[in-house]
Amino acid sequence: MFVTNINLIVKLLKYATMKKIILLCLLGSFTFTSNAQILNYSIGQVVNDFTVTDINGVSHNLYTYTAAGKHVFLDYFFTTCGPCQQTTPTWNEFYDKYGCNAGDVICITLNSGQNNDAEVIAYENTYGGSFNHSPAVSGDGGSGAVDTDMNPSQYPTYCLIGPDNKLKNADIWPINSVADLEAAFPAGFSPSPMACSTGLEEENKQVSFTVYPNPNNGENINIMVDNATSSTVTISDLVGKTVYNTISTNQKFVQVNKTLKAGTYIINIEANGTRATQKLVIQ
Repeated sequence: MFVTNINLIVKLLKYATMKKIILLCLLGSFTFTSNAQILNYSIGQVVNDFTVTDINGVSHNLYTYTAAGKHVFLDYFFTTCGPCQQTTPTWNEFYDKYGCNAGDVICITLNSGQNNDAEVIAYENTYGGSFNHSPAVSGDGGSGAVDTDMNPSQYPTYCLIGPDNKLKNADIWPINSVADLEAAFPAGFSPSPMACSTGLEEENKQVSFTVYPNPNNGENINIMVDNATSSTVTISDLVGKTVYNTISTNQKFVQVNKTLKAGTYIINIEANGTRATQKLVIQ
């Protein structure tokens, strides 16, 4: 009877061991073949539209960016996430390198929804690094609904949405340098680095101008042009659409006779064959 029980135990142990080996093989196969940290969408699936408002009061609409042919990179994070803190400076360097959302690359930083504006501002000030910072959206700005819709399984999660509104990459990782984010560019997409336009960028200092007040309420936009008596004033949104254009003749002062909606705009002044550019924020 004792020998019989021993044999039975040995058989059970062998069976259990084999099941464990099979389970480990299955898990190993899953680990090496799956890199999808966005759980609610598969690669190639159309992502739902969203509109969020960043910590500076600027609105961002996904389909507006993609309709303009932009590739939209998203960074999901929360403020006490260690790996998020470590990779945020690289993310902002990437944002800065490709024109601060003025080119074909759009970057939006999305909080999990558990942090408010003040906490995200403190996070950016502490961990954002020395480059211009990507627009960051807290729970106050609607990031929680986007997080729930896409459902990242871990943080940070970096992903990419193409101009066709389809998910192109669900998990850009690891992030050790800007090159890791650039490696996610789809075949045929090779944007050129460009000067960041979120600060004052003058192509030629022969002409310069002042915008006041800035930030602005969108109704009383005044521009004082220096070193020129006549100029062409163009205001564009961040997807390149011209929202205002005028020619100022024999005067240095320009008052924009158009009400602009909340957002970030780029003002271009051309005069004497030179050009100057500046950011305008409407709150």
